[in-house]
Amino acid sequence: MNNGTNAPKNAAGCGPMKPPSAPGRAAIAAAAFALLCTPAHAQSIPANPTRDQAKRIYDRIAGVPASDAALTQMTATDPISAAYVAMSDPAFYNNTIRNLATPWTNRAQTVFAPLNDYTATVVGMVRDNVPFNTLLSADLVYIADSAAGVPAYSPANNNLYQALDDNSIDLKAHLVASTQSAVTGVPAAATAGVITTRGAASAFFIAGTNRAMFRFTMMNHLCSDLQTIMDTTRPPDRIRQDVTRSPGGDSRLFLNNCIGCHSGMDPMAQAFAYYNFDPTALQIVYTAGQVQPKYHINATNFPLGYSTPDDHWDNRWRTGPNQLLGWDPTQTGSGEGAKALGTELENSAAFAGCQVQRVFKDVCFRAPSNSADRTQVSSMIASFKAHNYSLQQVFAEAAVYCMGN
Repeated sequence: MNNGTNAPKNAAGCGPMKPPSAPGRAAIAAAAFALLCTPAHAQSIPANPTRDQAKRIYDRIAGVPASDAALTQMTATDPISAAYVAMSDPAFYNNTIRNLATPWTNRAQTVFAPLNDYTATVVGMVRDNVPFNTLLSADLVYIADSAAGVPAYSPANNNLYQALDDNSIDLKAHLVASTQSAVTGVPAAATAGVITTRGAASAFFIAGTNRAMFRFTMMNHLCSDLQTIMDTTRPPDRIRQDVTRSPGGDSRLFLNNCIGCHSGMDPMAQAFAYYNFDPTALQIVYTAGQVQPKYHINATNFPLGYSTPDDHWDNRWRTGPNQLLGWDPTQTGSGEGAKALGTELENSAAFAGCQVQRVFKDVCFRAPSNSADRTQVSSMIASFKAHNYSLQQVFAEAAVYCMGN
């Protein structure tokens, strides 16, 4: 970041421009600076990629070697269209998108986890260009077609997806869209995209107090862990009874630490009050109108704390420092249940920025690191929204930007 005395430097180490001595020199110096200090891959985008550039685009998107026919097709079109050619490879879905989504499905955030309905739903949404800002609210799940030759979807096991894995089934060819309400028994109004998939429920609704679902949703889809967005200025009246107000006998710890997360998290995690994952039946449970007992555990820690009566949630981070997460002004900031909360989260600026930065890092093999990268990310965020939240478009633009890097 600039400190007011040093001009930005790019990855090549270009330093600040010296003030020109005349207006004519200013234009010449600016042009020279732009030429020398803009990364080579960002100086210009060719009308058609060379064969070598096409190969790099394909490698970054599909992660497998391109065929001669694909490279010929790519060099005969513009770079963005060439990137879409690379996205037609089944490896883009079986490998690239799967590896992007799998860490979102487990607490260890590892890519080495079995395929499940959470990951498959992300893969299907990208393949079908489903607006990605419905990821946390849609009544949607991707299952296998009959031609895949795998077990039918079951809300009580992962056999369908394990069979897809074991038999290396082409996900691009054999995933089909269904509704969660049709296959899980959860009412359509209570479905919330990947939040209410069996994969997510088994990882984040099991045991505990359902705060894990909120925390990992923030981490995975807004790129914000609680420690980075804690705000001690929000009122504590919605913090549940299980949170002691004097941890270790010291109330200062609560006032200066605990309150920073819980005052914002607890009013929003209330959206999950009717959900649980049954470790015996091995499936998600939804009890309409009945708060799960886990919301009332350890009530004696602070009996005067909040006792959850229903699934009404409020986003108290719409004011204060966390308004910088960019909450959508067309949303109300409160509601009932997981679907409404998912809609609140997925329409924030932080959600869009998180997806774009993840794709940039995945495709470019690095996080945005200089002013050109940050400008590109801002452009991609705007394009992501303009293209109806198409993650395919984000992959294409990232691959074109980084094809010369």
